[in-house]
Amino acid sequence: MTGRIARGPSLVEGAIEALRAEIVGGAWPVGERIPTEPELVEAFGIGRNSLREAIRALVHAGLLETRQGDGTYVIATSDLAGALRRRTSRAELLEVFELRRALEVEAARLAAQRRTDADLAELERLLAAREQASRKPDLGEFVELDVALHRTIVAAAHNSMLAELYDDFTAALRDAIASSLDGSPREDQVHVHDDLVAAIRASDAAAAQAATARFLDELMGELRA
Repeated sequence: MTGRIARGPSLVEGAIEALRAEIVGGAWPVGERIPTEPELVEAFGIGRNSLREAIRALVHAGLLETRQGDGTYVIATSDLAGALRRRTSRAELLEVFELRRALEVEAARLAAQRRTDADLAELERLLAAREQASRKPDLGEFVELDVALHRTIVAAAHNSMLAELYDDFTAALRDAIASSLDGSPREDQVHVHDDLVAAIRASDAAAAQAATARFLDELMGELRA
């Protein structure tokens, strides 16, 4: 952790920024529990009340989640991610997929035009790992690999603003993917991205867009049915 908080007009504000720095800096990754209250009090040199106020503020911002009897967990790494998580938790699943379509179709086009050999190698690796994970009982591994595949496609677009926005959307994406699988991936869902990766491999922007639109439109059609 970064160290003790300097005394100033607002210890709570200082605590908020110190905790936020740990989250944004990756010291406490999404999904992990933050240190205990006594550990944070000792590390930052502040009182329990100031610390609790800071944690409440970050819970309200959507970066942290307090789980009764289990501690406090990181659920987002930026205010935008927290806002998106709060908004999408109230949104219809169809709306999440519509937003996903808007981001991913353009990302696929750019990835086909701009991907590097290293980008392609990572896509090929994730595609194979995702297919292997589909045979396992742990749905969580398949979902995480599916999310990683889409994030890698967005990264291959080499547009930093698009990548940052998509990263903030990841929590909602993960929940949407898990909901669409309905317990286990079907055979058609396992190989649904083969054409997309093939189009990116061939640097065919139109085919990459079409493949992305096709599988998302099919998913949304199932949701509307």
